[in-house]
Amino acid sequence: MRVISIPCLKDNFSYLVIDGTYAACVDPSEHTPVRTVIEREGVQLRAIWLTHHHWDHVGGLDDLATDGIEVVAHESDRHRLPKVTRGVVEGDTVSLGNLTATIIHNPGHTTGAISYVIEGCVFTGDTLFGAGCGRVFEGTMEMMHESLQKLAALPPATRVYFGHEYTASNLKFAAHVEPGNADVTTRASAIASPSTPSTIALERATNPFLRARDAAEFAARRTAKDSFKG
Repeated sequence: MRVISIPCLKDNFSYLVIDGTYAACVDPSEHTPVRTVIEREGVQLRAIWLTHHHWDHVGGLDDLATDGIEVVAHESDRHRLPKVTRGVVEGDTVSLGNLTATIIHNPGHTTGAISYVIEGCVFTGDTLFGAGCGRVFEGTMEMMHESLQKLAALPPATRVYFGHEYTASNLKFAAHVEPGNADVTTRASAIASPSTPSTIALERATNPFLRARDAAEFAARRTAKDSFKG
């Protein structure tokens, strides 16, 4: 399996997952950058895997979702995304060639948010970022905390491919919340752009939302981040 990160819009990432000559696109924010990479790599798009319904993750869907391409999203998002051909729920699997991805349902940012776990990687959309997490729009703080704990339970070496390049600003908040965390300081001093992928181990060590001891502490940190000016 190969994974290619595709910068889109202002700070989004789409991803191309490749198995031989077949490819799946995770969250096609725009169609032109995705098509450019597909043509450059000489692969055939066979599937589109959506993590949630927000416009900046599906903006290229209408142009890319031609006949014969499987479009996957959470079952609850089918009514919002007419191009979806398959609705999935927790524990379902989707395939690309010889590869199989397992679905984790991550309600919080949206109620239908999902992640795709495949070959030691996880594609988290706007649920888990580098040193951060998405805002809680449609779910509850308790839902989002539980969703992050599901991801934290993945093997430490799992590579985390997230939906936005927010890592530098997230680390400023992490340093504010945990000023004595040497791992945060080290990560901030070594940050590269793009910063994707991270790893579950690195997020466990530096992500203040993954490190929250309970839902109440998570909620306090998420609320504080919403107005943080650092």
